[in-house]
Amino acid sequence: MIELDTWPDTTSKQWRVSHSHPHRNVNNCTPATTPAQLYSGSTHSNLETCLDNVRIWLRAHPGAGPLVVKLELKAGFATARGMGPSQLDALIVAHLGATVFRPADLLAKPAGGSYATAADAARANNWPTRSELAGRVLLYAIPGPHASHPDIELGRHLRDLAATDHTARAQVFPAVHGATTAYSRTAYKDTDIRPWFVVFDGDATTYLNDVNTIWYDTNHYLLTMTDAHKVTPTISTTRPTLAQARARTQQLAAAHATIVSSDWRQLPDAQSLVLPRGHPQQQ
Repeated sequence: MIELDTWPDTTSKQWRVSHSHPHRNVNNCTPATTPAQLYSGSTHSNLETCLDNVRIWLRAHPGAGPLVVKLELKAGFATARGMGPSQLDALIVAHLGATVFRPADLLAKPAGGSYATAADAARANNWPTRSELAGRVLLYAIPGPHASHPDIELGRHLRDLAATDHTARAQVFPAVHGATTAYSRTAYKDTDIRPWFVVFDGDATTYLNDVNTIWYDTNHYLLTMTDAHKVTPTISTTRPTLAQARARTQQLAAAHATIVSSDWRQLPDAQSLVLPRGHPQQQ
């Protein structure tokens, strides 16, 4: 999983990528055109360039993936100023093209036709296998601390596209953010957007201690457990031992996580670890 923190710059009409600076890029994305250039040259680029980097890397590693790109919409959308969900969809299409696994792909039935909602498709376990998703990108979005409910806006966007038979335009799965015992979707007053949320993202400790995570697994919803290092006993945010990182990943996989998240960027053997979900006896 790659997390990109984005801000809409309505003056330049560019999505800035930075953890804390809304008007400038602070990241390691580089204007590359070849795989070798991904590791050299200038950095601090916009979202378009970051997505180009993903496309170039995947083209050089066609058997890799799926890659999950988590967009934290730090300040949400600026739809009234031309930077809404539709514009984000168009940007993603322009830079990632057919590599994206879209909500419409989840909806499509193998024998033809489609499921009515994303939740219906997920509950039917209509997800492709990991091998079938090799070389693909799945994007989902969570609201940031300065955002005005972009999750609701994305849910409505997907609902409305489905109502007009234009679901194929959507490139991003809206995600429920925050681990709660109520499974979070019930917090949305628009009941007709709830079935479009099949991705959940929240604190690993809360999921582990306070939430019945079997529900997510049984319904085949994607569940990202963040800040895995904070689960007791805590381990290093960035440099645990490989044994510690593997044990923590095994623990959370057994607790029905789809993705275990922490900044273990120095441990590729931990980053690439794949385990059965919810089956500790097989680990």
